Amino acid sequence: MPDMGSTEFTMLWASAMLAFVYLLSAAVISVGQRGMSWALGPRDDPPPPINTLGGRFDRAWKNFLETFPLFAAAILLEAQVTPDSELAALGAQLYFWGRVAFLPLYALGVPVARTAAWTVAVAGIVIILLSCLPGI
Repeated sequence: MPDMGSTEFTMLWASAMLAFVYLLSAAVISVGQRGMSWALGPRDDPPPPINTLGGRFDRAWKNFLETFPLFAAAILLEAQVTPDSELAALGAQLYFWGRVAFLPLYALGVPVARTAAWTVAVAGIVIILLSCLPGI
């Protein structure tokens, strides 16, 4: 049985909470710029445009959605194959802290550092998956 108190599961929980930060950041800015009538309406028509900052938060949220399922799957796989792996714990922490750094860097439009934060997070997923291989 996997250790639900492990570093890996703690980072999975923290990353799920971080997903709400991403979601709420994008949603609050979107509704603030598009208006409550748009938010409460059927959204049949294309949405009104949002400014640069709103677009960045929206894209950051979508980017999070692209990596989080891979991270969660890697954590669940690792818990079955090699529970309590120090390498996986490192990978989980890299993913989480990379994603923490990514949101403000993206919102502020910091190009190189934003890409570095994304790379750290993705490297974390790769490390977790590598920890599942025999002999690593």
